[in-house]
Order: sequence, then structure tokens, then C-alpha cells
Amino acid sequence: MVNKIKLLVGFLLVAAGIAAFYLLADKPVIFRILAVLAGLATAVAVFWTTPAGQRAFVFMGEAVGEARKVVWPTRKETIQTTMVVFVLVVIMAAFLAVVDIGFAYMVQWLMGRSAS
Repeated sequence: MVNKIKLLVGFLLVAAGIAAFYLLADKPVIFRILAVLAGLATAVAVFWTTPAGQRAFVFMGEAVGEARKVVWPTRKETIQTTMVVFVLVVIMAAFLAVVDIGFAYMVQWLMGRSAS
């Protein structure tokens, strides 16, 4: 029950930071941004004290670790793959155009109309 209240307080702090951004419309932008960041920072601090929050932070850390393991393609590989995609798109467009024209002629023929 206490953890649910902490989660609720965290979400309310985020909402308060966002509300402060709009309530401080007549103030300089830096103050408005600081209000949002303060709301987010305190929400993160409260969220960290809950088991769900700690699991979420562990998950985010693992996700960042997995993202670092990604092997990105080289520029040459990217260009080659993009060219293959473009060529296949053109081929499929031509094929579908031929099929579409063929169906149009078949429908006109079946309906007894001329192809003109």
C-alpha cells in the first residue's frame, strides 16, 4: 500500500512540474524548464524508493547495455541495402502496374466495353 502511494506521489510530482511550466508562462523560459526538471527529479527520487521503480531502473540499465552491443552497419553496407530496396520497389511497382492494367482490360472485356 505504501509503495502504491509513493508511485501516486511520483506521478503527481511529474504532473505538478508540467503544470508549473504552464502556470509560469509569464516567467523566463529557464524558470519554466527548471520547474519541470525539479518535478521530474523529485518524481525519480520517489520512484526509486519503490520496488517497481528499482526494477524499472535495472531494466533501463540492461537496455542501455544491450544497445551498446548493437553492431551498426557501415556506410557502404547501408548504401548497398538502400539501393537493393529501391530496385525492388521499382520492380514491384512495374509488376503491379502491369497486373493493374491487365485487370482493367479484363474487367472492360468482361463488361463488354471497348478498351478505349
